[in-house]
Amino acid sequence: MLMPQIASPLKRPADNPLQSAPIPDRADLQVAAETQFPRSQLGGSVSVAAQAISLDVTIVGGGMITFDLLLPSLYHLERTGVVRKIDICALNTAPLKALAENPEFQEAFPGQGFTPHPSFSVPADAQFPDLYKDVIAGMAPGNMVVVAMPDNLHYPVVKYALEHDQNVLCVKPLVLKYEQAAEIEKLALEKGRFVGVEYHKRFDRRSLVARRSYALGQFGAFVMGEAKLIEPYYYRHSNFQNWFTCDRTDPFTYIGCHYVDLVYFITGLKPVEVSLKGVKGRFPNGNEAFLWSHGRVTWENGALLSVINGLGYPNAAAGSNDQGMVLYCEGNDQTGLIFHDDHNRGVAYSYLQGIGPGGSKYNYVSPDFYRLVPWEGPGYKPIGYGYESVAGITHAIHRLESATAGLAAEAALAKRREMIQEVDAQGLIATPANSYINELVVEAARASILADAAPVRIKYSG
Repeated sequence: MLMPQIASPLKRPADNPLQSAPIPDRADLQVAAETQFPRSQLGGSVSVAAQAISLDVTIVGGGMITFDLLLPSLYHLERTGVVRKIDICALNTAPLKALAENPEFQEAFPGQGFTPHPSFSVPADAQFPDLYKDVIAGMAPGNMVVVAMPDNLHYPVVKYALEHDQNVLCVKPLVLKYEQAAEIEKLALEKGRFVGVEYHKRFDRRSLVARRSYALGQFGAFVMGEAKLIEPYYYRHSNFQNWFTCDRTDPFTYIGCHYVDLVYFITGLKPVEVSLKGVKGRFPNGNEAFLWSHGRVTWENGALLSVINGLGYPNAAAGSNDQGMVLYCEGNDQTGLIFHDDHNRGVAYSYLQGIGPGGSKYNYVSPDFYRLVPWEGPGYKPIGYGYESVAGITHAIHRLESATAGLAAEAALAKRREMIQEVDAQGLIATPANSYINELVVEAARASILADAAPVRIKYSG
């Protein structure tokens, strides 16, 4: 059926619409504005792993999310037997050495490590942008590639992994264009390989409770809401200044997508229009970027969501960032409310030294997303919905490969496809099939912000 279209108060030129190619039975974008869009040397050893029940994992990208969440999560899955070994590819050796020498990892995961690509013996100034291709090509089929690159680089890496018969865990957003997401969905199903998108807020217990309560009709229908996620100022002094530029991404695309996905996850409503305004600034290296953004997303029932994002939460402030969401709902002669304070989750510490995320002493400490804590085994284990999201996707891939390991090729392919579609239908883990609205919104948002906040309509067909 056709989704309703929300009329825009702005006049749209009809002579030069930007429109993506139509995809049957899914969606296309109609941009109502005049806009312009503008085999390598190996540094480490590569071995072909024999297929086993435990997964061989290759992480492509050694940056912040690998450090903060992915590697420690996979280390724990390694010692529980789900993962067999870990390889990490990066542009050069600097981030790899930082990961290997991190004292917290050594304390939490004694005796564990990874194979670096390039190897530590390679000169520090040598760069290997395509090294991941050689490492993935050396993997036995049916293992897992983790894509942890900047947003604009996800598509070629995910596609390359699928073409080489690997399952994929990709950090959000999957890609920046809907057609690319549809292509990945089709390729993954053809190969019978799983693609999971790491939208970890889906695994937050408060999100799961809200999803169930909304489905039971306990809130009414979502009608008006706002969400914000402001990352810390010190991001501006990180590697972000080399890739987070106006032509590639913006705060809404990078982190606002979390809350767009969450509203869809809780309510099941589809977005039909996006308008995004950006505020430009410059990184310390001089690169221009959208450092702040304000978005408005209109949903199929006419509901509105305001989304504020940026790279500017004070380093000296108590939280590692500022985030939260409020959704107002209409009921029968009454209203409902979903209020999530994701900034202060009820725990505050004042340290003797400035060991907080931005060097602060007094901090809101969230035990919910990711923490290393004592457990009954050696070192420490990761807890929180961030870990559970990584583990959930990895376990899904592990189950898929374990259930089909002894089957003939055709039977195994059919069974993997069946299991993939079951996960798609369940809707807990984000996949290309059940989270495609995020690519529609991201593509619309990028067109809008580059056209000075011109509204971009999403038209569903089928």
